[in-house]
Amino acid sequence: MEPLRRLCLCLCLPLLLPPPAAPAPVPGPGPNWAACRSLSRELSGLVATLEEPHGVLEETHLSEEDPKNWPPRIRCSDACDPSTLDTNNTRCLHRILQGLQHYRDLLSSDIFTARRLPRLEAALEQLLGLVQPEPARPPRRPMARSETWAQPLLQRLALQRLQSFSTIMSRVFTHSAGPR
Repeated sequence: MEPLRRLCLCLCLPLLLPPPAAPAPVPGPGPNWAACRSLSRELSGLVATLEEPHGVLEETHLSEEDPKNWPPRIRCSDACDPSTLDTNNTRCLHRILQGLQHYRDLLSSDIFTARRLPRLEAALEQLLGLVQPEPARPPRRPMARSETWAQPLLQRLALQRLQSFSTIMSRVFTHSAGPR
């Protein structure tokens, strides 16, 4: 009786376990690292040279109220560290792609209606094209409307975040484009 009970337990136990996680995507050949490095440096430079049109905001330090509505950040768990990038860069590239798509959508939203940044938008589009080719790229997502009075503040916050994101992204591409 005991062996039969063990057999039943062994057969039923897998039903109690959570379903297996989706398999990790198989890394492809990857983007043109040198071109990504060059464009990400250009993007960082463009963001760094933007001047704040509202002088009073220069000294303002903003914190977001609702971080869910802001772009993904590159975190330690995204495996963008040099040792992981050398073996599997899929997760890191996915996070970079999410950020690039979010900033592309943000720059074309109503927040930037009065202050279009075409060179920044073009650099983001080029970088997106290198990280993920056009056919696989998701369409633009509309952003939530913002109050007109809040747009200068939101622009500043978005550009600060983009500068931080582009700096880290540039480091990732610089490492990946380096000699092996």
